[in-house]
Amino acid sequence: MSERRRTARQKSFLRGCIYFNNRRTAIDCLIRDMSDGGARLQFSDAISIPDTFELYIPQKEQTLRAAVVRRHGMNVGVSFIDAAQAPAASAPSDVAELAERVHRLEADVAALRRMLRRLKADIDRPDNDAA
Repeated sequence: MSERRRTARQKSFLRGCIYFNNRRTAIDCLIRDMSDGGARLQFSDAISIPDTFELYIPQKEQTLRAAVVRRHGMNVGVSFIDAAQAPAASAPSDVAELAERVHRLEADVAALRRMLRRLKADIDRPDNDAA
């Protein structure tokens, strides 16, 4: 069988964690071999993972976008996706979610400022009961 990889993979024994579902789901894995273009991940159980996800490597403090190219039992072969190649389909929902969060935070800040003004006014107001 001929080698189809562009760069040779180096054996590794790194702990990894994959994130998907807007980083709401995390699954630990073992990175068995790795190159600049991809990796072979090993999971403790046969699991179902999406075709694209983020791979976090704690030892290197590195997060890479990955796409599944091969599945075999508890092993998954992935290729790394450049940011320029990453599908933009999830970006609009992320932008909309971020815009909604910013809107809610701005409303909270405005409410806190109003409350602060009221409290300052209460402190500055002469106390009629003290006389």
